[in-house]
Amino acid sequence: MAIDVRKHKKKVLSQKPSINLVPFIDILFTIMIFLVVTSNFSATDVQTNDSTVADSASGKPNVTDVSGDAEYYVMPVANLHKVIVNGQDRSDAIAGSAVGVQAKVIDEGQIEIKPGQISITTPPGISPDKAVQRPEL
Repeated sequence: MAIDVRKHKKKVLSQKPSINLVPFIDILFTIMIFLVVTSNFSATDVQTNDSTVADSASGKPNVTDVSGDAEYYVMPVANLHKVIVNGQDRSDAIAGSAVGVQAKVIDEGQIEIKPGQISITTPPGISPDKAVQRPEL
């Protein structure tokens, strides 16, 4: 009995490859469901004794209550290259992509953080030189 090689070769060459995406999609959804079920989406709870503090939340962390009584706090920002305080450039206060900001400015002022830049509006009575200091590394 002879094997017809030409017919088999012609059949193999005429076939077009096909990729079945159904198993891929099934596996992808299984992984997504696993990640959603095992992830923790709850916020960190901060215990306070004063209920008015929780009601008047502005979305800004209250650093002085949580971290202690330091006068300045270090604010690191990735690739920080510009710090503007009340329209004045204070980029000289940057050390290691971080800047020291006075606690009163954090609590009462307005801080806007963008990639590589921090814009600060101080409360009345605080100069830009006192609001931002160079952190000691």
